[in-house]
Amino acid sequence: MKPPELGLLDTNTLILLDRLDESAPLPAVALISTITLAELGVGPHVTDDPVQKAERQLQVQNAEASFEPIPFDVEAARAFAQVAGALRTQGRKTASRSFDAMIAAIAISRGLPLYTCNAADFAGIDGLEVVAVPNPLDPVRPS
Repeated sequence: MKPPELGLLDTNTLILLDRLDESAPLPAVALISTITLAELGVGPHVTDDPVQKAERQLQVQNAEASFEPIPFDVEAARAFAQVAGALRTQGRKTASRSFDAMIAAIAISRGLPLYTCNAADFAGIDGLEVVAVPNPLDPVRPS
């Protein structure tokens, strides 16, 4: 019997999960990283709107209750060095995309595809399998 398809969700995909179309490509078994928990955890601290603050805190709590996150460990640190180096040689600043680079490193170190609604953020990262998930908040383009 074939093992279930595992995949790492990018933070934006996790946030939009309940808004995605049922035909959106998602793994049979969705995983998140500790970096996603950290990125989600920033959300409540960067808004003064009490409703947004509460909604963002609920997202953090739901993620913590629903997932056993994959840690950023030694293998991920090694992969991060390669990802950061590749981004710098492409002229992209790692610091501004540090969460994305660390999430990519975890996916690479575990051999997992990364499911994201922002595939362009991960373009040009060798060894990373990116699965583009249509962003339900993007305006529909006429055909």
